Amino acid sequence: MTSTSRAQGATVWLTGLPSAGKTTIARLLGDRLKAEGRRVEVLDGDEIRRFLSAGLGFSRADRFTNVQRVGLVSEVLARNGVLSLVPVIAPYADSREAVRERHGQSGTPYLEVHVATPVEVCGERDVKGLYARQAAGRLTGLTGVDDPYEPPVDPALVLPTQDQTPRESADAVYALLAERGLL
Repeated sequence: MTSTSRAQGATVWLTGLPSAGKTTIARLLGDRLKAEGRRVEVLDGDEIRRFLSAGLGFSRADRFTNVQRVGLVSEVLARNGVLSLVPVIAPYADSREAVRERHGQSGTPYLEVHVATPVEVCGERDVKGLYARQAAGRLTGLTGVDDPYEPPVDPALVLPTQDQTPRESADAVYALLAERGLL
């Protein structure tokens, strides 16, 4: 690897339903890349919502705004040599496409990874108790249940996490980065 290739940044956007495994995969991959000396940031959706997008709700317009904010931060990081891992639901195809276009305008690599966990499996995992709250009538607007999720039409990678471990999923993303010359 040359020093130029090691300085190459990119955005890896992990999109999928709540409790699909996006953040777990991003953290495992981030730890591996950091151990190899890469500059990596994980832009966790929950942390972004708490700080960068505080005050936004979950309407379509607010979700679009949130995704654009995350996309801007990620693109700036990636343009400056950081590998940006983004485990954010981003339920609408148009918002993800706008982020892709922003990256394209700056010549910054952007890879969309679909963490394609079936809603039934996500409901069983229910890491944050969202599905239980929705089933009990205490939550509305849950992505993939009573609010839309538009899966990517042509992702760079599809991860069927119900059939592989989080480590295997992270390894698959690592292999994609290697294949694209981004490591």
